[in-house]
Amino acid sequence: MAEPGRTLRVVVADDNPVVRAGLTALLSGTDGMEVVADAADGREAYEATLRTRPDLVLLDVRMPRHDGLTALPYLVPLAPVLMMTYSGEPATVQEALRLGAGGYLVHGEFTADQLTTAVRDVTDGRAHLTPTASNAVLQALRATPTPYASANDVAATSSQLQPTEHPGRHVAGNESVHHFLPTPLREQSNVGHSSGLSRREVEIMELIASGMTNQQIAVACFISQKTVKNHINRIFTKLGTGSRGAAIARWHGTTRRGPDAHG
Repeated sequence: MAEPGRTLRVVVADDNPVVRAGLTALLSGTDGMEVVADAADGREAYEATLRTRPDLVLLDVRMPRHDGLTALPYLVPLAPVLMMTYSGEPATVQEALRLGAGGYLVHGEFTADQLTTAVRDVTDGRAHLTPTASNAVLQALRATPTPYASANDVAATSSQLQPTEHPGRHVAGNESVHHFLPTPLREQSNVGHSSGLSRREVEIMELIASGMTNQQIAVACFISQKTVKNHINRIFTKLGTGSRGAAIARWHGTTRRGPDAHG
């Protein structure tokens, strides 16, 4: 997290010199921010980041020679990266976030004030997405197979959702609702309930089970990576596990007892 009163040092990477000049003027003219270097492609961005060790890299996607997505895995270990680009294609957004970008801004969807807010957010570990990027994340989540109830499962068990044996009976209380859940959903619900997971922890656990990284979970849930880690630690404690693999196995009802490697 940025220390109060400390100037945030930013590297701006964009192949358009007019855009670079405009971003440099805007950010350097903002209290508490300074552009320490600019770059015209991914390689220059990497070299500038190595040289200046900034607090954040503002990175375009499409650049000649070495583009933003190519440079991203090399930049992320050095500094938080905020994508700012005209590229709003869902696949591009999802790949950037998968590779470790802390935020994604699509041109035309934010103001100057929102840009500086995004710079501060990503520097502090808070994900920041404009609407197009948020929709791409939602699309990816909906496309991710869940450990329960596929479309075929729902169709095959739809009759179980209706209390056909008692036409005049009203479903009341958690136990009655639970009775009419398809079996896979019922088992999933039991794991969360018996382990004492909160609703938020169940949500986080489902994302872990889908294979998402802490960074991706932070972006999807609009929380910081530190908060994700805190949730995961509590989940591990409640599930009695010490690794992601063991937690996923426990979540799916196939717990393996034995030493756990930390994950």
